[in-house]
Amino acid sequence: MRWILKPKPDSSKIEALQKALQVDPIVATLLIERGIETYDEAKKFFRPSLKDLHDPFLMKDMDKAVARIEKAIAKQENILVYGDYDVDGTTAVALMSSYLKSKYDLVLTYIPNRYDEGYGISYKGINFALENDFTLIIALDCGIKSVDKVAYAKELGIDFIICDHHRPGNKMPNAIAVLDPKQDDCNYPYKELCGCGVGFKLIQALASKEGKTVEDLVEYLDLVATAIGADIVPIDGENRVLAYFGLQVINSFPRPGIKAILEKINKTELTITDVVFVVAPRINAAGRMKHGNFAVTLLVDTDYEKALQHASDIDQYNSDRREEDKRITEEALIQIEQNGEQNHLTTVVYQEDWHKGVIGIVASRLTETYYRPTLVFTKSGDNVLAASARSVRDFDIYNVLEACSEHIEQFGGHKYAAGLTLKEENYQAFKHAFEDEVSKTIDRSLLIPEIKIDAKIDLKDITPKFYRIIKQFAPFGPENMTPVFMTDNLKDTGYGKCVGEDKTHLRITVTQPNSNSLVSIGFGMGDKVNLITENKIFKAVYSVDENEWNGNVSLQLKLRDIKAQDSE
Repeated sequence: MRWILKPKPDSSKIEALQKALQVDPIVATLLIERGIETYDEAKKFFRPSLKDLHDPFLMKDMDKAVARIEKAIAKQENILVYGDYDVDGTTAVALMSSYLKSKYDLVLTYIPNRYDEGYGISYKGINFALENDFTLIIALDCGIKSVDKVAYAKELGIDFIICDHHRPGNKMPNAIAVLDPKQDDCNYPYKELCGCGVGFKLIQALASKEGKTVEDLVEYLDLVATAIGADIVPIDGENRVLAYFGLQVINSFPRPGIKAILEKINKTELTITDVVFVVAPRINAAGRMKHGNFAVTLLVDTDYEKALQHASDIDQYNSDRREEDKRITEEALIQIEQNGEQNHLTTVVYQEDWHKGVIGIVASRLTETYYRPTLVFTKSGDNVLAASARSVRDFDIYNVLEACSEHIEQFGGHKYAAGLTLKEENYQAFKHAFEDEVSKTIDRSLLIPEIKIDAKIDLKDITPKFYRIIKQFAPFGPENMTPVFMTDNLKDTGYGKCVGEDKTHLRITVTQPNSNSLVSIGFGMGDKVNLITENKIFKAVYSVDENEWNGNVSLQLKLRDIKAQDSE
């Protein structure tokens, strides 16, 4: 594990911000590292306001999208709200359909079947629209590269409005409106909205035409916050505002579907981390194991008793997903060893019976064992393989797929995660091309996992007041990760031990000369117990957390890594 201490900001900037905010230099350092250098910027950061959201009409084609929806309502057209089967897609469909149905009846939702239709807009979905007299499709979290399918719909007299956040291809679909802040010619000030976030901007624009403000739309922000957390988009700028108020909705007056999930997991107050690791996997499990429609049904439920039943069903899907995840991960690791690929620069594995809905999770798990660009393939129809791709920090896997596109049928996604399909006979050629391209383009240092450290501090700096301020940095996520600290010259007080059923975790009480001691927990770090025994001096990287036990709350360190004091 590489420890990378972020460069310390200019001391004059730290001093100026420290004075302006009346905070200690560590807090000032953390803020400057996040691009916050003035009192006003800090005020916006610590006190997000809905007034800081941008005018939705700054987004390219927003006026066209609003006009087409208004026309559809005026002419009593049938509107189909279409979205991807993941959390971002299903929350976006729930948001858009709920809003439209609050003023208009002729609205239906459509989520493609992950296994029959695959990702994004499908011919089957367009044919469904034709057969049921839909003349307008609003596509959410998909569509930016569906040039041929949108053209096919146009020939049938069906219009598209596309609300997407993925990178556009070389050619744009001929839709009535394409809402995607990542378009080169879109001047919208914030580029990192998720699909549900783009959908929210559309309902914000529609509502503004009726004289409503964004404050009138707060009830939809629980869906947006869930999508922001699940889609791992940056939590800065507009996303920070949306996530902040969305979490307030989740924790104060959640919609019945989300309330039912909280009931099932016995949680009363959620952080964005809980959304990522507890709520999102359950919503995702519907699309992975059954059908995304089950997730949409849960999210639009207005009857709490029905929502509880739907949440129970989804909880079972999630249990099934966990079992498949464990099995496939084990089989993939065996395959890597049997093929003698432990020392490759990439992981590319395939088995035809692997569950298509789980391969993305497995790809992420494999990067924990072999930290390198990873693809997990499974069979997806006659002579077609589908894969989920995951990358490592600071390496763009999307660019590699572009370079290997001669072997690929379709692909799409982001810098760190993507999906693709290819013909079965092209698998080996693609596998070799992918390894070659990564070999040519990756900096080898990126293949060593790293921890970025915000600041070097002493244990005496960690006080209840310090932690209260750190908590106000939330919601955490990309571009505003939980602060990580490093401390030297630590010693265990003598009570350090391996804990947990299988003794894989490490629990120690650390102390430093002239400081109090702090309990520390290192999950999965039981193999490092020898570093802390016999009064050895060591250094640690950690975040600061709270521990609640028998009604008592105390500060603790959540260890990320430890090393001998004299190690590099």
